[in-house]
Amino acid sequence: MAEKIGTDTSYICVKALEKGVNIIGVTRGEVTKIHHTEKLDRGEVLIAQFTENTSAMKIRGNAEVYTQFGVIRAGEVDIERK
Repeated sequence: MAEKIGTDTSYICVKALEKGVNIIGVTRGEVTKIHHTEKLDRGEVLIAQFTENTSAMKIRGNAEVYTQFGVIRAGEVDIERK
C-alpha cells in the first residue's frame, strides 16, 4: 500500500518581511525540544509542515504567516496604550 504524504497534516507558509527572520520547529512529547531552525532573508518564503515530530513552530521577526485559518503578521505589536 502506498503511503499518503501530507494528506492529514497542516502546512504553513512563512514570508520574511525583513532580513533574519527565524523559524524554530519544536517537538512533541513529554519533553519539548527545539529540533530544527531556519533563517530567512527579506522576501524569502518557507513552506513548513506539522508532522508527528513537529507540534509547534516559533516565528521570530517580521513575517507573514499563511495558514489554513488566514494570514497572521508576526513581529508586530497591536496594543494601544491609553
